[in-house]
Amino acid sequence: MIDLYPAIDLLGGRVVRLRQGDYADETVYGDDPVAVARDFAAAGARWVHVVDLDAARSGDPVNRPVVAAIATALDGRTNVQTGGGVRTVDDARELAHAGVARVVMGSAAVREPDLVAEASEFVAVAVGLDHRDGEIAVHGWTQGSGVRLDDAYGRFPTAAVFVVTDIGRDGMLIGPDLEGLERAARLAPAPVIASGGVSSLADVVALARIENLAGIITGKAVYEGRFTVLEALRALESPETDGVSGS
Repeated sequence: MIDLYPAIDLLGGRVVRLRQGDYADETVYGDDPVAVARDFAAAGARWVHVVDLDAARSGDPVNRPVVAAIATALDGRTNVQTGGGVRTVDDARELAHAGVARVVMGSAAVREPDLVAEASEFVAVAVGLDHRDGEIAVHGWTQGSGVRLDDAYGRFPTAAVFVVTDIGRDGMLIGPDLEGLERAARLAPAPVIASGGVSSLADVVALARIENLAGIITGKAVYEGRFTVLEALRALESPETDGVSGS
């Protein structure tokens, strides 16, 4: 079954969501990320996706103790996938020691693909390919890299998965880029996790119908009450169901 990855984005230790990666446009959803993670686990999520937005922007992993606390609280019942500021092999090693099951390397991987191979020796690595109109963005989505999404996959032969995020849709609740994600799932040599734009259970079901797609990250839609993690998991159990819609 395709996995759901409810997301916890950390900024200053709080649970937030940004619109299109804009740090000046945030919405705060809570002050207790560990409690949020426990709720996701209790609903049956096999994974939780955690992003350190401070580290993604500045490189300073100020939220790393929070990430470690989440991993400890979930204690193997639910796996933690985390990214944001994972720029060195030491960063990946520290997170692995904290109990994280998979680290996401984005900007650093695009800049230096060999880092993924090195880190993959001791922890599963997801390569985060965050793009605007097909160009990979780096440094907390603040800069273009000049690398095209279609050309990026072959640079990372040891990647466990690819997390493909359409920045223009992230936090906008306008629906995912189904056509682009179908292409990604077809081209990528490792499983693809979809990110960006999920707004309803209908979106979840539509994504689940994409052949070879491995996972769906959802954040704002859950926090805004469009659907619950439990409802999404049930929809994923029967993605052929017609007539599914969000509230």
